[in-house]
Amino acid sequence: MVGFDELSLGHTFISMMFFIVFGVIAFSIIKGILQWSKNNNEPLLTVPAKIVTKRSNTSGGSGNSSAHTSYYVTFEVQSGDRLELKMNGRDYGQLADGDFGLLSFQGTRYHAFERQKKESSV
Repeated sequence: MVGFDELSLGHTFISMMFFIVFGVIAFSIIKGILQWSKNNNEPLLTVPAKIVTKRSNTSGGSGNSSAHTSYYVTFEVQSGDRLELKMNGRDYGQLADGDFGLLSFQGTRYHAFERQKKESSV
């Protein structure tokens, strides 16, 4: 027979797990809202940049869950500083390592990359 202390301990554990899961979800939502707000307060910049590298990260896809892929591109600006921006798959697919062009971004939000032709050195 299960005693009162064991039931109480079980309820306490379930309550703690609920608050931990709820806290993680709330933290993620608040973090996303703060980043969105910060990006909105940043100026929209357009700067010459070079694509240094591209990467993707796929998660899920096992069992009955669907896979989700995130796409990232690292740009290098004229000062030598690098920034990695997340973008959609369509934009990601149109870019190649070594491309030069004008990068438009706002905080950590990617807007566009307009490829420029390289000047020939003849």
